[in-house]
Amino acid sequence: MDDLRTAVFINSMDKGNEPFLEEVYKEAVSSFVPVIRRETQSFLKTVIKIKRPSRILEVGTAIGFSAMLMAQNSGNDCRITTIENYAKRIPIARENFRKYGFADRIELLEGDAAELLKTLYEPFDLIFMDAAKGQYISFLPDVKRLMKKGGILISDNVMQGGDVLESHYIVERRDRTIHKRMREYLYALKHDEQLETSIIPLGDGVALSVKL
Repeated sequence: MDDLRTAVFINSMDKGNEPFLEEVYKEAVSSFVPVIRRETQSFLKTVIKIKRPSRILEVGTAIGFSAMLMAQNSGNDCRITTIENYAKRIPIARENFRKYGFADRIELLEGDAAELLKTLYEPFDLIFMDAAKGQYISFLPDVKRLMKKGGILISDNVMQGGDVLESHYIVERRDRTIHKRMREYLYALKHDEQLETSIIPLGDGVALSVKL
């Protein structure tokens, strides 16, 4: 099965998002800001509708698109905490939250997720991981601690454009550390007795985990 043709077909069926989200999405794409793919957006919305979370944690805000997508598709009582470390994107995300009416539902924490995660204690119904891929394995102990029993972890871009499938020696030298850490992360998810995980070939790869 051709992955590109499959993605094009799936996305051709998609009804899209609200106009303001489409505007932010196009802004991100045109500015080369990382943003979740169309098919992953649909998957995330579906999981949220099933789970109906009241507390969501996002690791990796960028300009706020995915946080607003989650807020728009969850109940009005849902509160989202999102973490971002890239100083240039933080004011854009804050302005988007203010402009589109989410400032009272989305809390943006500025700084290194590895440090900020240690300061959080409220358990979350859903955690969306979409930050530096080489750091996923470092974040995992705190992420697990912050998951409610029955809570869901969604990890995006776990296939790294297909590199994670390749031998360590085939991957370009500059990418080998990330390649190694992502493989360690996926192994940890699949072999953790507290988690049940499915790795889904959707977008650039999504890992869906539930805490037992």
